[in-house]
Amino acid sequence: MSNLYDTIVIGAGQAGLASAYYLQRARSQFLVLDGAGQIGESWLRRWDSLRLFTPVRYNSLPGLPFPGEPYALPVKDDVARYLEAYVAHFALPVRLNTRVSSLANDAHRFVVTTDGETFTARSVIVATGAYHRAYIPAFASTLSPSLMQIHSSEYRNPDALPPGSVLVVGAGNSGAQIALELADSGRATWLSGRDTGSIPRRVLGRDVYDWLWWTVMRPSVDSWVGRRLMGQLFAGDPLVGFSRRALIIPTLTSVGRTVGVSNGHPRLDDGRVLEDVRTVVWCTGFRPDFRWIQLPVFGPEGYPEHRRGIVAAAPGLGFVGLRYQYRIGSSLLGGVHEDAEYVVRQLDAHAGRASAAHITT
Repeated sequence: MSNLYDTIVIGAGQAGLASAYYLQRARSQFLVLDGAGQIGESWLRRWDSLRLFTPVRYNSLPGLPFPGEPYALPVKDDVARYLEAYVAHFALPVRLNTRVSSLANDAHRFVVTTDGETFTARSVIVATGAYHRAYIPAFASTLSPSLMQIHSSEYRNPDALPPGSVLVVGAGNSGAQIALELADSGRATWLSGRDTGSIPRRVLGRDVYDWLWWTVMRPSVDSWVGRRLMGQLFAGDPLVGFSRRALIIPTLTSVGRTVGVSNGHPRLDDGRVLEDVRTVVWCTGFRPDFRWIQLPVFGPEGYPEHRRGIVAAAPGLGFVGLRYQYRIGSSLLGGVHEDAEYVVRQLDAHAGRASAAHITT
């Protein structure tokens, strides 16, 4: 079979599969490549008790409802099973165990190189998400080697950590969830970070996402409202479904930001040094890592310069699944479909293959 395609999709998570859905309806000759050994692997690798903040009714990809009670909060394994079922339901052409090592262009085509093959395509959709490289502050390297350090992406459950007290750095949703789990297990736990506020689970008798999905999630990043919301959200996402009051339990202490190291121990912004800590869990987020893309399409922070996922500097190249790509919910399970449809339409029009009217939902 020829390795020339209309479109290559890189990444088989929710962004890549939503893109594949619309490519299939555009009758494109396409292939989805992913380095994982199974669909949903990135979800399966996350900590054992992870539960989504968005209820079932707001987690569907295009064309196939997410199963379950509308306001249930799925666990991570539910998401992995749903993604696997999605691929099977639509018979999407996904090739696993195929890690892309470089993306370049040659004349009017893109060249996608993997560990064992080279593919060419008229267009490429990069759908590898927004969470590539775990970020840990540089001063962590000066902590005492007697302290265990892990990033939240490596955390599984309290039993996987050595005995003793734990400092969780980063007080967003992930950090608060992990800190609560550790404290509930009986460990002395510190949760470090500034208060980013909270959103209750129910508002006026309705699930909060019934309000958020059609208000906060809808304004585009280009609108005045969207820019205001973006400015607040980039400063730190609020806790969803529980407040700081829920963190007031005997084994959990909320403290300020962790800003450095003194004599091998974590130092807080108020000058206190936590000498009793035995493990540090860094819930400090991720940074982009697009070094494998050998095209001049990135800004100084390493993010692609794009308009709604379309890259003007490399015609035929699109991104789907970036955080805040066009709306605040762009990277969420139930939010990727709009960007995926737009990007596929634009790439389809650029290639002049089929009428955009061929794409139906």
